[in-house]
Amino acid sequence: MAEKSKKILWEELSPDDRMKYEIAEELGLLEKVKAEGWKALTARETGRIGGMMTRRKREQSRSTGFSC
Repeated sequence: MAEKSKKILWEELSPDDRMKYEIAEELGLLEKVKAEGWKALTARETGRIGGMMTRRKREQSRSTGFSC
């Protein structure tokens, strides 16, 4: 089966989605997501992304003084 790679339109993504893609890239999962979609990730991989997103949101809210 031919590998399909989707182009990400950053300007159309919400801030949360941008963060999710950035974290996936940091974890080395972006190519997998682009080729097979988010459903191809394991529960461990998605949990790790979600945990990192939560941590970053918490840190952002502390630095701005707002709560999540």
